[in-house]
Amino acid sequence: MQFKDIVEGLGDFFEWTFGILPILGNIPNILFLLIGSVLFLYWMMEMRKHSKAGEN
Repeated sequence: MQFKDIVEGLGDFFEWTFGILPILGNIPNILFLLIGSVLFLYWMMEMRKHSKAGEN
């Protein structure tokens, strides 16, 4: 097995996964937005805890 075979296999896999995206529509965008929002809110709550504790 050559490196070229691995790269071509990865390329075929990504091409297949990107072919699924039009079927899913806007769902991946909404999922990424929700995950990012939850992580952002978690981070802000942690920063507030540190701020109340007097840390920088």
